[in-house]
Amino acid sequence: MKKLLAAVLAAGLLAGCSDDAPNPAEPAGPATPGTLRVLAGSELADLQPVLDEAAKATGITVKFTFTGTLEGAEQLAAGGVDGKYDAIWFSSNRYLSGIPDAAKRLGNQVKIMSSPVVLGLSQSKAKQLGWTDKRVGWGDIAEQAGKKAFSYGMTDPSASNSGFSALVGVASALAGAGTAIDAGQIAAVTPRLKEFFGAQTLSAGSSGWLSDAYQRRASGQDGGAPVDGLVNYESVLLSLNASGKLPEPLTLVYPSDGVVTADYPLTLLSSAGQDARDAHQRLSDHLRTPDVQKRIMETTRRRPVVPGVDLGAQFAVKDLVELPFPTNPQAVDGLLAAYFDELRRPSRTLYVLDTSGSMAGDRIDALRTALVGLTGADGSLTGRFRRFRSREEVTLLPFNTTPGSPRTFTLPEQNPQPQLDEIKNYAQTLEAGGGTAIYDSLSRAFEVMRPLVEKDPDRFTSIVLMTDGENSNGSTFADFRGSYPSRAVKGVPVFTVLFGEGSSDELTTVASLSGGKVFDARSAQLGDVFQEIRGYQ
Repeated sequence: MKKLLAAVLAAGLLAGCSDDAPNPAEPAGPATPGTLRVLAGSELADLQPVLDEAAKATGITVKFTFTGTLEGAEQLAAGGVDGKYDAIWFSSNRYLSGIPDAAKRLGNQVKIMSSPVVLGLSQSKAKQLGWTDKRVGWGDIAEQAGKKAFSYGMTDPSASNSGFSALVGVASALAGAGTAIDAGQIAAVTPRLKEFFGAQTLSAGSSGWLSDAYQRRASGQDGGAPVDGLVNYESVLLSLNASGKLPEPLTLVYPSDGVVTADYPLTLLSSAGQDARDAHQRLSDHLRTPDVQKRIMETTRRRPVVPGVDLGAQFAVKDLVELPFPTNPQAVDGLLAAYFDELRRPSRTLYVLDTSGSMAGDRIDALRTALVGLTGADGSLTGRFRRFRSREEVTLLPFNTTPGSPRTFTLPEQNPQPQLDEIKNYAQTLEAGGGTAIYDSLSRAFEVMRPLVEKDPDRFTSIVLMTDGENSNGSTFADFRGSYPSRAVKGVPVFTVLFGEGSSDELTTVASLSGGKVFDARSAQLGDVFQEIRGYQ
């Protein structure tokens, strides 16, 4: 059961969560009549206008606590939500329903809206492939992906439901048995899965960030190689088209052999009091009225779930085939393991790590612990699926007054444990002392990264910059920004970590320049933040 819990929850229970999710451990406040405290995926933020209108109509106010980490899943299964929340609202409950410790906490479940996971390709690429006027199956898509006829971005299946749904959908369709894929079928479909995932050139920990990254690539803003499309929620792809920010619209490809659909059940928790139960009922009834279903469709571009509500013209394919979803732990665990260790492109990450004097004490201990956790020492649900994996290339570059000597570890496909032990031993030797040369060190990271990328460009490549203070040695921020165009490695994002007294403005700018993202460890555990970043690598 532990294995099932790890696999299923890590497979994207808290699905589609966006980039700015607060800590799920923060309580939502005491139970209050007329307020429904809801732990939710932050993709539901786009529903707020509808909920504001619902509050006026029903007197029920929804108080969201958004979460984007697997800690939320652990909290649910362990009973940490009891008394803190009245309901949960994620893209799907199908994973939890098979886990006794989680399922027993789920009460009345009411489907509110739906959105399938499909492929969106630039209009010109879809036309080139001949997919604008005919339906194709996942097998056809995998075949063309194997020929590198197109490229796409997809979320990490251990972090987001859209990525996991794509993994399940492709595997189930290629297995061709008409039933949910089982562990024994994974090896047989692995060669064709490799074809499909060989075309994945962009990864992300959330559907929202993936969409933003695609926009930047499509517009040539970050210098990375163009990406032809996305595997994502239909609602996300339609919203991208409606934004007017793409050079050309996406053509949505609905595989003829089926999709996996998010159905967004607003789910009462079994621990909820009577006031919350009444509020859940009134709100659910209201959200399922025909007029509100139309409003949800117009606002979020998700499909209505109530019969008799006509689909809008933007939904080109009305009737969808739903693929069976695996319920046994071996299949779920096997799919995830195969994806990370065999199917997807391996990662290359360079960590630029502040070991200046201000890091002395608890901070350097936190850094050591965070790195050691990524070697497999963290046995939590998150830790199991966010550790360094086979085939990865990891470089650690500590710095203080000047950049230190980089150390690169290459994890073999078979038996990576000795290299993981080397990383662990190295991390435990880190000591604090000296000044803080942030920008000299980041420039050095680009110098180290450039030849690695030129030698082997077929990796998901990124830089992580962690500092707890402001720059006090070497090049200034202005110097770095001025020389950035000539120093940067095109298409390599820098994920910056705010820690201690680090400059929010400067680290935000560094992330923005590179097409990366800022992660805030000032009020969170550094190890949790490092694990969250893994979803983007």
